[in-house]
Amino acid sequence: MVVMARLSRPERPDLVFEEEDLPYEEEIMRNQFSVKCWLRYIEFKQGAPKPRLNQLYERALKLLPCSYKLWYRYLKARRAQVKHRCVTDPAYEDVNNCHERAFVFMHKMPRLWLDYCQFLMDQGRVTHTRRTFDRALRALPITQHSRIWPLYLRFLRSHPLPETAVRGYRRFLKLSPESAEEYIEYLKSSDRLDEAAQRLATVVNDERFVSKAGKSNYQLWHELCDLISQNPDKVQSLNVDAIIRGGLTRFTDQLGKLWCSLADYYIRSGHFEKARDVYEEAIRTVMTVRDFTQVFDSYAQFEESMIAAKMETASELGREEEDDVDLELRLARFEQLIGRRPLLLNSVLLRQNPHHVHEWHKRVALHQGRPREIINTYTEAVQTVDPFKATGKPHTLWVAFAKFYEDNGQLDDARIILEKATKVSFKQVDDLASVWCECGELELRHENYDQALRLLRKATALPARRAEYFDGSEPVQNRVYKSLKVWSLLADLEESLGTFQSTKAVYDRILDLRIATPQIVINYAVFLEEHKYFEESFKAYERGISLFKWPNVSDIWSTYLTKFIARYGGRKLERARDLFEQALDGCPPKYAKTLYLLYAQLEEEWGLARHAMAVYERATRAVEPAQQYDMFNIYIKRAAEIYGVTHTRSIYQKAIEVLSDEHAREMCLRFADMECRLGEIDRARAIYSFCSQICDPRTTGAFWQTWKDFEVRHGNEDTIREMLRIRRSVQATYNTQVNFMASQMLKVSGSATGTVSDLAPGQSGMDDMKLLEQRAEQLAAEAERDQPPRAQSKILFVRSDASREELAELAQQANPEEIELGEDEDEDEMDLEPNEVRLEQQSVPAAVFGSLKED
Repeated sequence: MVVMARLSRPERPDLVFEEEDLPYEEEIMRNQFSVKCWLRYIEFKQGAPKPRLNQLYERALKLLPCSYKLWYRYLKARRAQVKHRCVTDPAYEDVNNCHERAFVFMHKMPRLWLDYCQFLMDQGRVTHTRRTFDRALRALPITQHSRIWPLYLRFLRSHPLPETAVRGYRRFLKLSPESAEEYIEYLKSSDRLDEAAQRLATVVNDERFVSKAGKSNYQLWHELCDLISQNPDKVQSLNVDAIIRGGLTRFTDQLGKLWCSLADYYIRSGHFEKARDVYEEAIRTVMTVRDFTQVFDSYAQFEESMIAAKMETASELGREEEDDVDLELRLARFEQLIGRRPLLLNSVLLRQNPHHVHEWHKRVALHQGRPREIINTYTEAVQTVDPFKATGKPHTLWVAFAKFYEDNGQLDDARIILEKATKVSFKQVDDLASVWCECGELELRHENYDQALRLLRKATALPARRAEYFDGSEPVQNRVYKSLKVWSLLADLEESLGTFQSTKAVYDRILDLRIATPQIVINYAVFLEEHKYFEESFKAYERGISLFKWPNVSDIWSTYLTKFIARYGGRKLERARDLFEQALDGCPPKYAKTLYLLYAQLEEEWGLARHAMAVYERATRAVEPAQQYDMFNIYIKRAAEIYGVTHTRSIYQKAIEVLSDEHAREMCLRFADMECRLGEIDRARAIYSFCSQICDPRTTGAFWQTWKDFEVRHGNEDTIREMLRIRRSVQATYNTQVNFMASQMLKVSGSATGTVSDLAPGQSGMDDMKLLEQRAEQLAAEAERDQPPRAQSKILFVRSDASREELAELAQQANPEEIELGEDEDEDEMDLEPNEVRLEQQSVPAAVFGSLKED
C-alpha cells in the first residue's frame, strides 16, 4: 500500500512524495547542493509521472542553476516528452521556454545550442531557428563556431531560400575560406552561376588555396572554363576571353581543352565568326599533335553543325537562292579545312622543332603543284634551319631548292642558290662537300664540263688558313679542302675530261693530304697502268701501303702482288719474294691464306719447288685454325703432284698433330687410305690404331666401320681381335667417369630399374653397384649384337675386290696359306667367319666388390 504524504514545510505545501522517496529526501535535506544526490534521486524517479519528474528537475535546478549535467538531462527529457506530439502542441512552446531559461546560465555550452537548434529545425520554425543559430554564434567563442556551422549550413540548404543561404555562406567563408568549393557547389545547384564563377576565379588565382577534394589548380581552371564557356548568358561579371587566355599562358601543356572552351563560349554566345577566329588562332599556335587533334576535331564538328543547322533552317523556311549561296560557302569552307589538315599538322611539328629538315621536305611535298608556295617554303626553310641544331642533313634543303629551279629551267637561279649554300656555316664538312659536288654535277648535267672542273678545283684549293678536318673550332670552308668526296669527284672528272698530268696531280695531291682510301690507291695505280706507266703504278701501290695498316691494306697488297706477277713473272723473282715477305710481315692470320697461296703459286711457276713447299708449310702455321684443314689439303695435293705421294707422309703426320679431333680423324682416314693404295697394310693399320684413341664408338661409328671393312679385306683373325680389343678399351676409356655413367643410366633406364630413393634406406652403395652391373650387362648385349654371324670356315686372306659369292667359294676350298692354330684353341673360335669374333665373358672376382658383395 502506497502511503502518500505532504511535506510539512510551509513554503512548499504542494510537494507530494511517496514513502520510498523518504531516504532520498532526507539525503537531499542533508546535502541539498550535491549534484550526485539529485542525480541519484532523479535516476530513481525515472518511472514516475512526467510532471513529478519535471518537478524534481525544477527543484534541483533551483538550487543548482549552473549544473550542466542537470540542465542537459532535463532538456533531453523534456524534448523526449514531446517527441511524438504535433508541432503545434502548446507543449513545444513550454519546452522552448525551458531551453531559453537554460541559456540564461548555459549560453557557453555548444551542445545545448546544437540540441535546441535541431529541436527548432524539427518544428519547422525557420525564422526562429535562424535567429537561434545567430544567437548561438554570438554567444559562443570563435573557437566553438566550427561546431555550429555544419548544422547551420545544413539548415540553410534544406530550405529554398537562396538569398538567406548565400548570406550565411558568405559569413561562413570568413571563418573557413578553405571551404569555398562547398559554397561554389551550392551556387551551381541554386543557379547563381555568376557568383559561382567569381568565387571560382578567386580560388584559382589564390596560390595558397588547397582543395579539400584533392583537385589540382588545373582541374579548378578547367571547371572555371567549362562554367563560363557553357553559360555565357548567366556569367556577366567576368571577362571570359581574358580568363581563358590567362589559362593558355599558364597551362601550356593543356592548350587544346582551353582553346576549345574559349571557342565554345563564343559559339554559345552566338558569335560564330568569333569562334571560327578562335579555332584558326588555336590551330596556328598549338605546339603538340594532341592539342592540334583536339582543336581540329572540335573545329570540324563546329563546321558540320553549322552546315546541318543551315540545311535544317533552309528546309523549314523554304528559302532558295540566298541560302544556297550561304550553304555552298559553308561547304567550301569545310572542304578547305579538311584539305588543309596535313599542312596544319606539318606546321605543328615544325613549331615543335623548326630545325627538322625532313619535315620541311614534307611541307614542300604538300605544296606540290603550287610553285609560289614551294619557293616561299624553301626560302623560309633555309632561313629558319640552324645547321648546328638541325635534325637531318641541312644541305639537302639548299640542294632541293636549286634542283627545283633547275627542273623549271632557271639555271642561273639554281647556280645562285648553290653559291649561297657554299657560304653557309654548316656543322659538318660533309654537308659543304655535298653542296660543292652538287654544283659540279649541275654543270655536268648541262654539259658545262669546263665550269664543273673549275668549280671543283676551286673547292679543293688550299684556303688562306689551313685547318684539320675534324677541328670543330674552324669553319667548314677552311676544312673542305680535305674532303675525300670532293677530291673523288674531281679525280673522276680529270680522268674523263682532263689530261694525264692533271689527273696524276690530283691523285698525288690526295695521297699527300693523306685522305686516300685503299680504293683511291687502287684506282690511281690502275689509271697509271692503263697509260703504260707500270713502275709509277707500283710506286702508287707502295705509297698506299705506307698509308694504311692491316687489315685496310689487304686489298692493296693483293692487287699489287697480282699486278706485279702478271707484269714481270719470273724476271724479277727476288723483288717479288721481297714484296711477299714484306706483305706477310705482320699480316693477320685472317688474311694470310690468300697471300701464301699467291706466293706459293709464284714459286711453283717461276721459282723452286722446295721454296713452294716451304711456303705451304709456313702457311699451315700462319693461317687461322679454321683454315688450317683446307691449307693442309692444298699442301698435300701440291706435294703429291710435285714430289709424289710418299712425300706426303710427313705432312699427314704433322696435320694429325696440329688439327682438331674432327679434322684429324678425317686426315687419318685419308692417310690410311693412301697407305692401303700403296700396299702398306701395316702402316694403315697403325694409323687406324692411332686414330682410334680420338674416336668414341658411341659417336664415330663410321670410323670403326671403315676399320672393320679394312680388316675384313686385309686382316686376319688376330688383327680383328686386336681391333675389337682396342674398341672395347677406347669405349671403356670414354666411360671411366662413374658419375657420368650413373647419370646416363638413370636417364636411360630410370623407369625400369627405379631410382635410389625407391630402394631400402642404407643400401645406396649396393644400389649404385646394381646399376653399374645392369649397365655392364647392357653394354655386353650391345657388343654381342655387333658381332658378325658365325661361319663354318676359317679366316682367309681374300682379294679386296671379291664379292660375297666368291668369299663363300673360297671358304669351301682348301687354303694353302692356312694358319695353323694351337690345339688348345676353342673350337667355337675356329668356326668364326672373317667378319665375326666370339667374345668371352669372365666372372668378376669377389675381391673387386669388397664388402659390397653378398656372401
